[in-house]
Amino acid sequence: MIGIIDYDAGNLKSVEKALLFLGEEAVVTRDRNELFKADKVILPGVGNFGDAMGKLKSYGLDEVIRDVVEKGTPFLGICLGLQLLFEESEEAPGVPGLGILKGKILRIPEEPGLKIPHIGWNSLMLQNEGRLFQGLEEEPYVYFVHSYYLKAEDEQIVKAVTEYGTRIQIHASVERDHVFACQFHPEKSSGTGLKILKNFAELED
Repeated sequence: MIGIIDYDAGNLKSVEKALLFLGEEAVVTRDRNELFKADKVILPGVGNFGDAMGKLKSYGLDEVIRDVVEKGTPFLGICLGLQLLFEESEEAPGVPGLGILKGKILRIPEEPGLKIPHIGWNSLMLQNEGRLFQGLEEEPYVYFVHSYYLKAEDEQIVKAVTEYGTRIQIHASVERDHVFACQFHPEKSSGTGLKILKNFAELED
């Protein structure tokens, strides 16, 4: 069973639907015991970094997430869920993230003709043999919706990057041990995204 963490963030149902389509058992919950019993756990989300951290703390889910990760349960952050795993975000100065992974979330810099938020399909450049991308073509297209991007401290954990504008390279997916995260939305990325979710669902502990 895959536990989807419910902290009043958007996009929970679309992740659940994608997993059910793949034939996986999934439950949207904030119950600590259910999340502890889950074979795998997903933290999706769209919205504001500071608000989301406030919600996680108010439900005690920040500690649940740390305990689930420490237990060794495969864990996947999606979009805002990726950002929350890191230390801080320019979207909410002074609000610490979960700090499970090291790095910062930065605002996409303005440049002429560049739309922010970044909404749409971009190709990924895969690197460092990410397990989520096994069986995919070399430069798969996935769907993004975000105004902030990850700059990970350790480039070895970065498994996919994408370009947006001329000034930055976005760290689009990371993996460290049993912790995985994607800035893009696999549940909205057609067959490619379903394959990524399937790869996560089929991970061996």
